[in-house]
Amino acid sequence: MNEPLAERIRPKNLDDYISQQHLVGKNGALTQHIKRGVIPSLILWGPPGIGKTTLATIIAEESKRPFYTLSAINSGVKDIRDIINKAKQSGGLFTSKNPILFIDEIHRFSKSQQDSLLGAVEKGWVTLIGATTENPSFEVIPALLSRCQVYILNSFNKADLEALLERALKTDSIVSKKNVIIKETEALLRISGGDARKLLNIFELVVNSEDEPITITNDLVLSKVQKNTVLYDKTGEQHYDIVSAFIKSIRGSDPNGAVYWLARMIEGGEDVKFIARRLLILASEDIGNANPTALILANNTFQAVTTIGFPESRIILSQCAVYLASSPKSNASYEAIGKAQALVKETGDLSVPLHLRNAPTKLMKELDYGKNYKYAHSYSTNFATEEFLPSEIENTKFYEPGNNTRENSFREFLKKLWKNKYNY
Repeated sequence: MNEPLAERIRPKNLDDYISQQHLVGKNGALTQHIKRGVIPSLILWGPPGIGKTTLATIIAEESKRPFYTLSAINSGVKDIRDIINKAKQSGGLFTSKNPILFIDEIHRFSKSQQDSLLGAVEKGWVTLIGATTENPSFEVIPALLSRCQVYILNSFNKADLEALLERALKTDSIVSKKNVIIKETEALLRISGGDARKLLNIFELVVNSEDEPITITNDLVLSKVQKNTVLYDKTGEQHYDIVSAFIKSIRGSDPNGAVYWLARMIEGGEDVKFIARRLLILASEDIGNANPTALILANNTFQAVTTIGFPESRIILSQCAVYLASSPKSNASYEAIGKAQALVKETGDLSVPLHLRNAPTKLMKELDYGKNYKYAHSYSTNFATEEFLPSEIENTKFYEPGNNTRENSFREFLKKLWKNKYNY
């Protein structure tokens, strides 16, 4: 049996599961669910090779439930119905031992395929565990998403990946019997791109290609792995490197770089909605109020390419990328919300000032809710000096307008209004 290394050392229980302590640690959310024997339907969201399938299998094993699995790549509605019928027969309805139905790459299911799961999940015939590398808010229909808890799996760090290699050296039935020393790991980690499965596959390839004793070095790894065979892996390292180059080209106001990296993604078969979402985020984060129209165009781009798809969407994406790259830039709004969130975490739930509180009842009015609030439109300039922050942080300025034509006009407007307060 030619079972690969990644399969041979796949964890069988939570104690052997590396990383994701926020989920499977002593006080992790999933650990608590398993202990109580009540597993909710859930979506596991994280990058490839991070252990989503393994975790689903462990959950089923440790909760002693029947386990059924489908892949969204090659399964249809009929397959879903067949599994649901089997699940109904193998598990008691509305009990903590309902069968688990695991669907890998659930984001690839169409709306109708996802719809076919609703009844079974709602009625408790199965507990659904879906795995996805894409944001479930965009890729899972709202009706199904509302019935599931979403758990985020974090990328493996260097220590996690090196621990996997150490496990292979010590516990694998084949590798552990060989004379192997790992001297350097940088090439293994870089080529694998954080994908544990890919890491172990490369490691096994190198080990199997050498005579003992074997010393793993960066040069040895690079000599055995053809780097040019990795053209564009939509779930691997190049996926993240190329989209990073794409975003940085637009942020750096270079439409030529933007179009080139866009072409690389298109030719590599990247998901059109993924590209459009990145443009939509950038329009607000990096352009913002320097050109508010950018957000409108990016949003319309997302709607248009979602409807049209490839190949025509390449034209719309190109138009949007060129427009955003050629637009003035500002991250002032992005910086403002970051500062505000940091202060909220630091100061906690500060009380809303009385004059800003809602007063729908007589008692609230008697308690001075809303008292002395200045209604801006009652003043000739539609403005009245007022304090809108809790007393503990009054006069704090979060928003600093960017240095561009539109936000400079914001600055002048705000300076006239708040000349004695915020120092614009």
